[in-house]
Amino acid sequence: MDFQRLKKKYAVVGVGFTPQGKVPGRTALSFHVEACANAIMDAGLRKEDIDGLFLYRHFSPIGNDYDTTAFTVAEQLGIRPFALNQEYTCYRSWLTHAIGLLEAGFCRYVLVSYGDNGYSGRRSFVKELDASNNSTDELAAFGDFSTLAKYAMVARRAMFEDGTGPHVWKEIALNQRRWANLNPIASTYKKHMTEENYLNDPFVAEPFRMMDAVPVTDGGRAIIITSADRAKDLKNPPVYIRGLGESNVPLSPFRLKNRDDRSAAAVASAQAFRMAGIGPNDVDACEIYDCFTFTVEHTLRDCGFFKPWESKDWFKTERIGPGGSMPVNTSGGMLSEAYFMGLTPVSEAVMQLMGRCGQRQLGVLSGTKTPHFILCTDNGGVLQSNCTIIFERS
Repeated sequence: MDFQRLKKKYAVVGVGFTPQGKVPGRTALSFHVEACANAIMDAGLRKEDIDGLFLYRHFSPIGNDYDTTAFTVAEQLGIRPFALNQEYTCYRSWLTHAIGLLEAGFCRYVLVSYGDNGYSGRRSFVKELDASNNSTDELAAFGDFSTLAKYAMVARRAMFEDGTGPHVWKEIALNQRRWANLNPIASTYKKHMTEENYLNDPFVAEPFRMMDAVPVTDGGRAIIITSADRAKDLKNPPVYIRGLGESNVPLSPFRLKNRDDRSAAAVASAQAFRMAGIGPNDVDACEIYDCFTFTVEHTLRDCGFFKPWESKDWFKTERIGPGGSMPVNTSGGMLSEAYFMGLTPVSEAVMQLMGRCGQRQLGVLSGTKTPHFILCTDNGGVLQSNCTIIFERS
């Protein structure tokens, strides 16, 4: 299928932020609404301009919180979009759906938002046993109570096949923390990490330590997508979608392979590079979905940046850290900035290409160059779904 006609036809034109980290006393709905309102204002639009609203993900409400849906967010914003959407689980199709609506002419401006009060509400992604329910599913007998355990199985296989492990993952954790130390809104802005900190960190599901796994966050994030033609007349310099790919692997996590040339990331990134007409060597920086340190390694490998056995030499400070030749997760990522799922890497890529990242701005920070292309990934499930985007500076 030829998607070349979509190259640079659409752009991101606004980003909305909220307070983030631990923000008690707030509902998930309030974070969605604030992020959306700020994105609309950032783009220089009116709320009446928004005719598509996508909530990135549905979560069960915590405690006495409301069940947040696209209906409730639209109502609180005072808008009546033609199209509403909300993914119930971890498929990463929000961007292809948004572009489809724009391409078909149903929508002109699509607003995508994420909001959660998971930190203060103590959201858990672990299935717990209790006296009335001695097993959560058929995998519980093997110690598989969480998404964390499922990723740990793939990571353990990668250690055996590729020679990777904590000696590689600590470099990812350390360097993303170094980026976060340059980002005033990051949850770990003033929290420095050393190699000793990492190695003394307790295991949560071997081979993963606590610092290998993303913490939950209170807060929200939103972006607005429109056509390149409309984007030219708006407040911010548009960030063009140069290439796009999406792929899904309908296999249970315990059936996944570590090495698979048809993995979601491999297929989606190949589509994106094909549309963009560039390759990994043309990319200036990467913003990678980082639910775990291992996810960063696995995704970049499958995107073609290095061979499976090269990760030890590839993940070095002089490449991925501040001042490096291939910066990775320059906000600190979900691991060290904030957990807004795919909107954490997407919003950082957009802000970098708009030149709005302050002390960590590429091209301003010593040793870095002004980015022209940034590769961004959104990962879903257990490496089962992937959306790869190549953004281009205007």
